[in-house]
Amino acid sequence: MLDKPASQTAARISGPLAGFRIVEFAGIGPGPFACMLLADMGAEVITLDRVGAGKNLKAVATRGRKVIELDLKNEAAIAEVLDLLSHADALIEGFRPGVMERLGLGPDVVLARNPRLVFGRMTGWGQEGPLANAAGHDINYISITGALAAIGPKEKPVPPLNLVGDFGGGALYLVVGVLAALLEAQKSGKGQVVDTAMCDGAASLMSMFYDMRAQGRWSGGRDQNFLDGGAHFYGVYECSCGNFISIGSIEPQFYALLRKHADLTDADFDAQMDRKAWPALKEKLTKVFKSKSRADWCTIMEGTDICFAPILTMEEAPKHPHMAARQVFVERHGVTQPAPAPRFSRTPSAIREPELASIGDVTNAWKAGK
Repeated sequence: MLDKPASQTAARISGPLAGFRIVEFAGIGPGPFACMLLADMGAEVITLDRVGAGKNLKAVATRGRKVIELDLKNEAAIAEVLDLLSHADALIEGFRPGVMERLGLGPDVVLARNPRLVFGRMTGWGQEGPLANAAGHDINYISITGALAAIGPKEKPVPPLNLVGDFGGGALYLVVGVLAALLEAQKSGKGQVVDTAMCDGAASLMSMFYDMRAQGRWSGGRDQNFLDGGAHFYGVYECSCGNFISIGSIEPQFYALLRKHADLTDADFDAQMDRKAWPALKEKLTKVFKSKSRADWCTIMEGTDICFAPILTMEEAPKHPHMAARQVFVERHGVTQPAPAPRFSRTPSAIREPELASIGDVTNAWKAGK
């Protein structure tokens, strides 16, 4: 566990990261999401933003921060930032490679001032390589990893929102990297640069599938494998009401329950793992699920070991009994949003309100150990 001495500020803040100070250079997408997670877990996150930049302090991804407006083209402002960073534990930035260096805030300069600082960098392509300075978005970063080619129907790949690149391969790997570097810094007394690239993280997320491919258990096409919708027992089905349900009855005992509750007595369903039989069995199962409404199937299957769930909209999800019982969603400023995750038994995470601040006040508080 991170062993940071609690400051006066930390004593008022819940979360396992209370007492840790993180400076965020404002950006979009994975950087702010990563800092939201860190703030939810109790870290004091200071966001440095452009003067006059549009700010929505009620937004989900900006919760838990102190926001400071600065003109980073001003030498005096850069000096103030360096002074602030001298008392920080970590820095997170999501600019293209070279931008921080041109501002006079590159790793060499900053780590010379604060050798224990963890310098977290978030890019799409990484700090070096032929594409390092090219523009891109999630869809591009996951395109070159093999991930996008594996997702969707046979006709064409389908973007999985921007979950795989921006947030899965980007923000979450950035958080893991920064926390790992903070742990190591406590032993060595030295900080380091954490180079997080969305293409790196998305490729890492594909580890199991590259393993299965090497074992001959995964074909190159879409909608042909047991986790990509090719198998009749792992997929999405439409109900009579027009809504959808999902099943994931992979294991034999779960598949047996699926057959029992869906009344799949046809002997053809005995061939669960026969890939050649999957298309015909999927067609039969499509007709079965189309015979009842989603509500009917929930009554029959939900809560069993079939591995079943209704496919809910963003409006429906917070109202689901399980999600409501666990308070997975909360309301803030009239906006329904996901609650902090994961959960801690002794130092629970919490949503804190963002606020505007001045760099002088924050730096002085940090110098004073507050």
